[in-house]
Amino acid sequence: MLIDIDKLTKDGLAVNRDFEYPSAALVEEDAVFLKPVHVEVTVSKLEDQVRVKGRVSTLLRFTCSRCLTPFEFPVDSRFDLVYLPEELEDLKEELEEEDVNTLYYSAPQLDLREVILEQLNLTFPLRPLCAEDCPGICPVCGIVIRDGACSCAVAGAEPRLESLKSLMKDKK
Repeated sequence: MLIDIDKLTKDGLAVNRDFEYPSAALVEEDAVFLKPVHVEVTVSKLEDQVRVKGRVSTLLRFTCSRCLTPFEFPVDSRFDLVYLPEELEDLKEELEEEDVNTLYYSAPQLDLREVILEQLNLTFPLRPLCAEDCPGICPVCGIVIRDGACSCAVAGAEPRLESLKSLMKDKK
């Protein structure tokens, strides 16, 4: 959905709709959309500054990085972005804290679909987990430990790491 920046009125533009994206567009390889992406966004312009403020929500399926079990991941995220003309980026000498949500546009149009997809991808955890305390899988037989105990005898700690363990004890 392209928004023509030059045609934005003083009142701005309100968008409240669903977007469909292919799962391949997500940064998380195993993520799958279970629901369309719902967006509530307002786009406003004040001189050269374009503000995109809104909320994105959907339901995804991830694969747990520890136990490899699929799980549902609800997304409900708010964002507040400011776009400035690309020429102003060159005038900036230092990046300041408030510049984190400042982006730049070069064309007279803003692709709202790309903005939404980027904001959605930013909500993903670095390592998706089905639960914070997920014990993972048995390193010997591969059974999901949460589902039941296996009878594998797991050897003690890696002998090459024992020297590191003694360093940690010394710190305490």
